[in-house]
Amino acid sequence: MSRIILALILTLVLHPLQAQAPPVPRLIPEVINVYPHDAEAFTQGLLWHEGYLYESTGLFGESTLRRIDIASGEPLQLLSIDEAYFAEGLELVDDKLIQLTWKAGRAFVYDFATFDLIDSIEYDGEGWGLCYDGRYLFMSDSSAYLSVRDAETFELIFRGAVTYQGRIIAPQLLNELECVGDHIYANAWNTDFIFRIDKWSGDVSAVIDASSLLTAAEKADLAAGSVLNGIAWNPESETFFITGKKWRKIFEVVFTA
Repeated sequence: MSRIILALILTLVLHPLQAQAPPVPRLIPEVINVYPHDAEAFTQGLLWHEGYLYESTGLFGESTLRRIDIASGEPLQLLSIDEAYFAEGLELVDDKLIQLTWKAGRAFVYDFATFDLIDSIEYDGEGWGLCYDGRYLFMSDSSAYLSVRDAETFELIFRGAVTYQGRIIAPQLLNELECVGDHIYANAWNTDFIFRIDKWSGDVSAVIDASSLLTAAEKADLAAGSVLNGIAWNPESETFFITGKKWRKIFEVVFTA
């Protein structure tokens, strides 16, 4: 995708940009490996821990929590979520998994090893993405803002806007999140882009164009709503795993200029 086309698309999904603002770097995913992914999994949250992927899948009546074998794409452990809930973002905090729900205002807390439900947490608004930097939880909620929450109590500490070249981004962009160092990576919902966000300032510091991951034929084969979503960081290899809702593939990548 050319820089001109990228700029045109971004103007459709972002508020008007300031002409004097410095350009935001464009990155692309360089594919290291490709793995299978369950084409029925409507990916809402993805994380990597000690050799396994953990995935939260959505839709009413189809939501699950999974531990996945990366080589086969098969779930080694699977918990079906009550059909009243549409599961969303997922994160690991110590020995607990926290899974958001879309509009129910409730997060479920599970024992990491057994997937036994050990608690539930109430919050205001919608739940979209969730990530943990080792100190704080960061949460997206369908707005242009990220919430910073206490990792133990889920109490709201701060809520700040995400900006692109000095302007607040449009709502309903920030979806699945991944915390890596001083940055938060966020899928821009309904686009092929991932934002790299400075977690201290809220500024978008890079835009990753993932439009080339799937071929035209693969994109044409996707059901409606099967958009890019799912980012997991592997600190051992310093690579990312990225996928989409009901995609047949998970890509292991590094982001390059």
